[in-house]
This record gives sequence, C-alpha cells and structure tokens, in this order.
Amino acid sequence: MAKPNSRNARRVLSALIDGMHPETGIELNDDSVLQDVDVVRCLMVARDALDVVEARALRRAQLPSGVGKSWTADEEAMLVAAYQAGDSVHKIAEKHARTVRAIEIRLERVGLITASQRVTDNSFTGSALPPAANDSAPARLGETTGPR
Repeated sequence: MAKPNSRNARRVLSALIDGMHPETGIELNDDSVLQDVDVVRCLMVARDALDVVEARALRRAQLPSGVGKSWTADEEAMLVAAYQAGDSVHKIAEKHARTVRAIEIRLERVGLITASQRVTDNSFTGSALPPAANDSAPARLGETTGPR
C-alpha cells in the first residue's frame, strides 16, 4: 500500500465507499462489514472531514507568513511609524507579512484609528478590496473614494 497522505487516504476511503478494494479494484463481498450502511456513512463522514482539513490548509497557505504570530514591541513601533509616515495599510501589511485586518486591528488597539475607519470586513482575506486594488488604494484609512 502507498505511503499515507491525504490524497491516498481520500482514494482509499472513496474506493471503500464505492464497495471496492482500494488496491485491487475488486468488488467487496456483500457480507463485508464495509458494505454495512452505517459503516459506509461513517466512511463518507471521514472523507468529508478530510476534504475540510485540506481546504483549510489550502486557505492557510495563501495567508501571509505572519498570521497568528504575536506582535513584538519593535514591530508595533515600526507599524506606528509607517502609518504616521503615510504608508498605506496595504503596504504596511505586506511589509509585516500580516493581513490588512491585522494591521487595522493593531492600529485601532494603539489608538491611531477607530473601528469605523476600518475597511476590512472579512476575517479570512483581510481585505475588502481585491488584491489588484492595493496599489491604487487610499494612502490612509478614512480617505475612501466612494461608498463601501
């Protein structure tokens, strides 16, 4: 049998759900426990759970490397300085390998913006703006060019 990994596990689960031996492709006997309705349903739950874990890992891989890391005093000082110098939130997020949402939350925490000045509303992507809009985004929060 192949080395265990999520792709192989999914293949094995799918074969068993279909009533087939995962290696030989031969149909399982009707009296096999793997033909029991409850067992098949459990296998389906396991396959679905594996899909959820894989999807989460793919989403996580797309996030900046700094997601979830604690802020250091030096990093926070650099954030404040960059914001006060007029850097855009998107540019600051890129420099710090954080999401735009994380930058906005930290700016709010240090008192430089209020919650109503944030532009993010999605905790997964961290941005209400598409990635291509980052370069043309307003330089500072609160300088929006139109309604949200």
